[in-house]
Order: sequence, then C-alpha cells, then structure tokens
Amino acid sequence: MARGHGRRRHGSEHEEGNERWLLTYSDMITLLMALFMVLFSISSVNISKYETLQKSLKAAFSGNILPGGKSVAQQGATDNSANVPSKVELQAIEPVATEGASALQNSTAHGSTSSAAAAAQESQAQKEAQEFQHIKEELDAYAASHGFAKAVSTSIEARGLVIRVLTDDLLFASGQATLEPRASGLLGEIAQLLNVDETHPITVEGNTDDVPIHSSLYPSNWELSTARASTVVEFLIAHGVAASRLTATGNADQHPIDSNATAAGRARNRRVEIVMRRIYGPEGEGETTP
Repeated sequence: MARGHGRRRHGSEHEEGNERWLLTYSDMITLLMALFMVLFSISSVNISKYETLQKSLKAAFSGNILPGGKSVAQQGATDNSANVPSKVELQAIEPVATEGASALQNSTAHGSTSSAAAAAQESQAQKEAQEFQHIKEELDAYAASHGFAKAVSTSIEARGLVIRVLTDDLLFASGQATLEPRASGLLGEIAQLLNVDETHPITVEGNTDDVPIHSSLYPSNWELSTARASTVVEFLIAHGVAASRLTATGNADQHPIDSNATAAGRARNRRVEIVMRRIYGPEGEGETTP
C-alpha cells in the first residue's frame, strides 16, 4: 500500500513539470500585448495639435519674421512665403551697407575735423604774425623817437619776435649787472608791448663778448650774462609781465652776432635779447626782418 501510494505521487510531479511552459508562454503573450498597445498609441496622431504645430513652424520661419530666411519657407510652399515682397531678399545685406555708410560718414567727419583744425591753426598763425609785426613797428618807432635806434633792433625770426638791446651805455655798465637809470624807459615800453599778448612765452638771453672777466661777483662771462638776463626778467615782472611766461638764460660768448676781433664787433656781441616765442607758426618758416 505504501509503495502504491508512492508511485501515484511521483506521477503527479511529472505532470506538473510538463505544464511549466505555460508560464513562459503567458508571459510572452502579455509582453506582446503591451508592445502592440504602445505601438498603437504611437501611431495615433492628434490631428488638431499637429496642424497647430505646423502653422507655428510656418509662421516662425516665414520672411515676415526672419528676413533672408525665405528659402526655409519655400520648402513648405506656404502662403506666407508667396506673399513676402521681393525686396525682403535685400534686407540681409542692409546692415553691411549701413556699416559701410557709417564708416564713410565717420571718415568724412574726421577729415572735416582735421581740415577745420588745420584752418584754425593757420588762422592763429596769421594772427600771431600780425601781432609780432605790430609790436615790432611800435618798438622801432619808440626807439627812433628816443634816440635808441642804434642800440635797439627788432626782427621776426623762426623762433619768434626778437628784441635785441645792446648793453653798453644803455642797460649796464662794463662788467656790471645793475640796470642803468636810462634803461627804465626803454624796458618799460617793452614790458607794455609784451603785455598786449599774455600767452606767448618770453625768453631773456644775456650775451657777452669773448674777453674774460674775473671779478668777485662774476668769476666768468657765464655768471655775468646770466645775472644780466635775470635782472631784465625781474624788471619785466615788476612792470606787469607774468613770471610764468619768462625764462632767463645766460649764453656768455657762445652766440656772437659779430666778430670779436674788433671793438665794434665786441660791442655788438654785448647784448640782451628778449624773444617772444612762437606758438602757432612752426620754427623754420619765420620771415627775418632787419
């Protein structure tokens, strides 16, 4: 009995093992059904949403919004592309033309500014020359009327208006840097004329002959020429010429205008030059007037 019962149990387990393929089959069927449902849902298209998307794309890529994008709209053969004016095709190059016109306008404006500046410079140079000429004529007339014609001369040179004053018997005694009383009237007239214009710088240059000097005050002609130039500068400042315009320079015997071999030549070399310097006219273009 026990043996028979055992055989029936073994046969039941064998039948159950033969039916396990049904589980795999049912799983495959379930997966296939899910796959078909997904495919069906993908193939189902919302026509209204698709048409809305299509219209949006056509509007976005039409020539009305993006100039020069007509080729994109033409591929869809939309109504908007057919109504785009032909001149829309030229809008793509309009910024380039504008940039070129702007560059040309800037170049023209720069050229006009340069021309205006050059014209202003020329006008100022002419005014400066007229001013120099006026001071020269006034001082020449004063020197002639007061008996200084031989001791005072003026010239318009490349560096500016040059007022040349001989020192002997007019400005300084021999070997001295103290002004003679006779010099006050002349230097006062010069100061007044120099103040007609308050912008041009003024250089006062002291010059001597080549005869050496050895004194307790001036060991050499360098000290003497510098002291004389400084004395004239102090006089001009006291008579209204701005100190910021003035410079004192001692040249000793380094810039003679005549030969030191004769007494007359040495006398011409002992001088003080008051130079009203150019601002507008370039040096080298000045006209020298004896």
